[in-house]
Amino acid sequence: MTDLNRITRLGMVNAYLVREDDGLTLIDTMIGGSAGKIIAGAEASGAPIVRIVLTHAHADHIGSLDVLKEKLPQAEVVISTRDARLLAQDMSLDPDEPKEKLRGGYPGAETKPDRMVDSGDRVGSLEVIASRGHTPGHVALRDPRDGTLYCGDAYSTLGGVATSAKLNPLFPLALFTWHRPTELESARALRALEPTRLAPGHGKVVENPLQAMDRAIARGS
Repeated sequence: MTDLNRITRLGMVNAYLVREDDGLTLIDTMIGGSAGKIIAGAEASGAPIVRIVLTHAHADHIGSLDVLKEKLPQAEVVISTRDARLLAQDMSLDPDEPKEKLRGGYPGAETKPDRMVDSGDRVGSLEVIASRGHTPGHVALRDPRDGTLYCGDAYSTLGGVATSAKLNPLFPLALFTWHRPTELESARALRALEPTRLAPGHGKVVENPLQAMDRAIARGS
């Protein structure tokens, strides 16, 4: 397995440091006030953060972006082409997108992305996988070196593995999902990748997650 460093705030909100040959890729920045903990985690790993990739533009994933970019000006900031608009607080929907309310907090950021990506692109070793539904441009990231799936909010593991398509009373992530049918389709597509390890935006990392993912999809259907 590749080196995976989960950083968490309040036991609920995650970021990940993924080791690459040239340093670390940071996946998400958690809520505001998390920059110090993230930088400390990188320092403990003995490698610099060289890129910051955002799974989507919700506040609990971009909350420390501006502070991190100020402290790490050399780090490349990466987000999907679609959610880059939400990062810039452009809340318009495309003509072919479901006309559902964009739920959750979109505070935007002063930081402009250095690169925008789409499904099939790579961020370091990580493969970008479109997983829209929670937000219009939500992406997951798959590490082909060991099969780890960094799934953002397509799944959570707080109170058990669940999709964000169906309300989980223990952690109601679905309240912040833009279009639940699309999110469920994405959850199925991510399951089809047969990940060896599921690393969510909320909750603990789950090894050998396929059966749990199947149950989550069944509950969401």
